[in-house]
Amino acid sequence: MNDAVVHAPVQPVRSAAGQFTPRMLIYFAIVTMMWGSTWLVIKTQLGVVPVSWSVAWRFLLGGTVMMVMCLVRGKSLRIDARGHAFALLVAVTQFALNFNLVYRAEEHVASGLVALSFALLLVPNAVLAALFLGQRITPGFALGSGIGIVGVGMMFGRDIGSGVNGAETMLGLGFAVAGMVSASVANILQATPQARSMPLEGSLAWSMFYGGLLNAVIAWVLAGPPVLDTSPAYLAGLAYLGIVASAVAFTLYYALIRQVGPGKAAYNGVVVPIVAMGLSTAFEGYQWSALALGGGVLALVGLVVALRSRG
Repeated sequence: MNDAVVHAPVQPVRSAAGQFTPRMLIYFAIVTMMWGSTWLVIKTQLGVVPVSWSVAWRFLLGGTVMMVMCLVRGKSLRIDARGHAFALLVAVTQFALNFNLVYRAEEHVASGLVALSFALLLVPNAVLAALFLGQRITPGFALGSGIGIVGVGMMFGRDIGSGVNGAETMLGLGFAVAGMVSASVANILQATPQARSMPLEGSLAWSMFYGGLLNAVIAWVLAGPPVLDTSPAYLAGLAYLGIVASAVAFTLYYALIRQVGPGKAAYNGVVVPIVAMGLSTAFEGYQWSALALGGGVLALVGLVVALRSRG
């Protein structure tokens, strides 16, 4: 990975509000690739270590690495009491509730349903941004979003159909939707004037570290004392998830939110499943059905329509 891209200072780019600059397109592509690959890597975290502890280790590591990187690069970690309260709110919504709810959703329903629910993240992001931030929802963005969501639904059509199982499905969907709403609140917070007034890297470092501590408390309550798998596969997967998919990816994603708005930034939730299924094809022998292939094409068409929209 190009360190010059990943570690470049993430400052708001002077451009038309809500538009993708070349730098923001690069950030979008990097974040999508990183989060698309986590579906494979998370498999290395399942087994010996309870899920709650794997989530806790991920964000304790990510937050610690972010703090160290801020110190090495001369980025300030100093925020006032209001800043710490804001960081804690982001920690609760993004790094604690969101991830614990999503992991539990996958215990009750097929992963396709969870993926579809997070493809819908752009809807509450766009609506909340319009209500609280005054950001306009353009017809082009609405059309592209609709196309993309239909595409993701087609991609996971078989998965969704097999996942319908009464009360179990309703419980899983409830967890998934609650996790999506929690993530959406965190996304909107990042686009507020208070967030923009705070250093991105420093405030995110505190949020992620607080999230790790909160997840450790949740894990201890739900799963008992700490458990860590010291196998090379687990530790390598943890390093990737904590450093690459958390510390680096969330820095770039929150920069996207601040530049192009929560709605357009959340469109990566539509493209991530395509990346994940592509990697599954390469490494796990996944075979695309005609319905899934058509859905992937539709999702990409929706991406182009949505991101070309003005406003």
